[in-house]
Amino acid sequence: MDPSKRGFFTRTLARQIGKTIQGFRDGLQEAEDEQALNEFFDSYESSYSLTLAYPDEILLESARQHRIEIEGRDKKEIVKELFEKHGGP
Repeated sequence: MDPSKRGFFTRTLARQIGKTIQGFRDGLQEAEDEQALNEFFDSYESSYSLTLAYPDEILLESARQHRIEIEGRDKKEIVKELFEKHGGP
């Protein structure tokens, strides 16, 4: 086997393994971030700063401006969607 081909193969393989590992880490971090966000919005107590302390009039107006459906929805759901679309991860 030609040594230059072997070196090319080794470098390419190492690069691909590195990309695969980084992709796995990125996916893991994304899953952890999503879990933390969901836990934050699990209850009104944990999401107090965005749900209970946010005046209803301002929240609803902000949701309308960002074209978020508000009819028949829980305040927590509206805040979560607003956060995800325009401020969250």
